[in-house]
Amino acid sequence: MRDIETCRTAARGGHLDVCPDCGLVTEPAYNSCGNRHCPKCQALAQQRWIEERTERILPTHHFHVVMTLPSDLRQLLRRNPRLLYGALFAASARTLLELGNDPQRLGARLGITAVLHTWNRDLEFHPHVHCIVTGGGLSPDGQRWSAAPTDYLFPTAVLAPLLRGKFLDHLRRLYERGALDLQGGCAELATPRAFDELLDHLYCIDWHTYVKPPFGGPENTIQYLGRYTHRTGISNQRLLEITDRIVTFLTKDGGRIAVTPAEFIRRFLLHVLPKNFVRIRHYGLMASGAAALLRDQARKLLLPPASAAHPESTSTPSPTSPSPTTTDPATPEPLLPVCPRCGRARLVRRELKPIRCIGSAMPTATLDTS
Repeated sequence: MRDIETCRTAARGGHLDVCPDCGLVTEPAYNSCGNRHCPKCQALAQQRWIEERTERILPTHHFHVVMTLPSDLRQLLRRNPRLLYGALFAASARTLLELGNDPQRLGARLGITAVLHTWNRDLEFHPHVHCIVTGGGLSPDGQRWSAAPTDYLFPTAVLAPLLRGKFLDHLRRLYERGALDLQGGCAELATPRAFDELLDHLYCIDWHTYVKPPFGGPENTIQYLGRYTHRTGISNQRLLEITDRIVTFLTKDGGRIAVTPAEFIRRFLLHVLPKNFVRIRHYGLMASGAAALLRDQARKLLLPPASAAHPESTSTPSPTSPSPTTTDPATPEPLLPVCPRCGRARLVRRELKPIRCIGSAMPTATLDTS
């Protein structure tokens, strides 16, 4: 919360630009907090991620698969987020990989990128994983690409029960090892009988999964996924009104919801992830390490012969024209623009030291003249 409150304020310091000739001083530009839960700090990280993933995306169609946990598990999830979010990732990936490897289906190794979201449009707790899945896979011998139809991957009637079985098996093993925190609101599950009753109930209810139609192409896939990877529970654009008594924000399909500030903060903090928890994970052909060789082989099979012989032609080309911002060859730092007022000298950057906030007042930063 402190990061978000002080993001792009004087409390974090920053810089301003000064003209050494006419004395023009620009408006201060304050530093961002960089916290992954801050709605204002994700654009740059998102763009960098997209650029990195563009080099790894396979030239085939992709499906968007969503795996959701039932509401009956939410209290247990909130008590054990690191363990059970990890279990959701593992169960989702194993479900898709197992179905892909099934000789009666594709009989091939899929590529999967999975992103954890914990919210719905009302900002309530709703853990689910978005999986971007290749529309096909590499055969076990690595010599053939087995393509899925462009309008079909796996039936949800098969996906949901398989996900349920794998997640609940993982959950039972965590319980038997004594790894789960069953205090507070989960105390009633501490007895084996109560826990078995919960599992029996979860085995009997429907779990929700769905597969969206494939994307238009690899580039559309990565841009679409980029919007999911660095999304926070709510963006500033959805906030309509903020007062001392009410916060109003947009929900699904243009709807509105109004809650007290305390309730809004409570809902927002439901989606803070455990420290260092990895919320974007890659499996199968998209995994790191040894999978890179398999991914390269899959790319060769998917590309036309001419492109396969020159794989660098499929990656995002490096710009050949000079950058619009000129650089001084003596330093790695870009030169600042010429003063917009006098046009005679280049602006000089001056650091603004962070100022500690006292009380609720937000101070201004001070110019470092050293």
